[in-house]
Amino acid sequence: MKSLRQDSTKPCHISAGQYSLLMIFLAVSGLFFSCKNDIESIKALSEDANLPVLTAMNFESQYTDSGKLKVIFRAPVAERYIKKGGKSSYYEFKEGMEIIFYGSDERIESVVTSRNGMYMEDENLGIARDSVVAKNVRTGEQLNTEELYWNREDQTIYSNVFTKITNEDGVFFGEKGFISDQNFDNYKLIGSSGTVRVKDEEIE
Repeated sequence: MKSLRQDSTKPCHISAGQYSLLMIFLAVSGLFFSCKNDIESIKALSEDANLPVLTAMNFESQYTDSGKLKVIFRAPVAERYIKKGGKSSYYEFKEGMEIIFYGSDERIESVVTSRNGMYMEDENLGIARDSVVAKNVRTGEQLNTEELYWNREDQTIYSNVFTKITNEDGVFFGEKGFISDQNFDNYKLIGSSGTVRVKDEEIE
């Protein structure tokens, strides 16, 4: 009876053809493994790093009501993002933004500018941040703050941080912010104080 045991001391010979096939197999296997890792890495990176799905240069959007122009929104760069789960989206304006509000006669009522901003599509909420300036074009009244919110649904503008308002009567401060209609015709400072001008003098 012949033994099925192979002599371990006997050398194993591979032909040139077999060697070539082995090298090709190893190369293809390595390439597949590498590509699989790259795809998985990119997928993981996309999920972890919130990357924009759309980037627009010199972005402009107009909002009308009953055929009348109400708001123009402008930004040098606009990036649109989708939140995880794909249920909501928002825009970021990392190079600044400008919002122009129009009155019933379609003349400019007020203008808001900032160095940074966002717009939450589902909430219809705009957020201006960093050196925010809002000006009533008709009266010359100016507001300065570091964060400002615009609710498009009820057409209000408000802030929860320190706010300064300058007009012909003096300089006024809202230690805890303010609330106003979007044209700055009616506003209320929260935690207010200020300096009132009387002729050429100032009374604190």
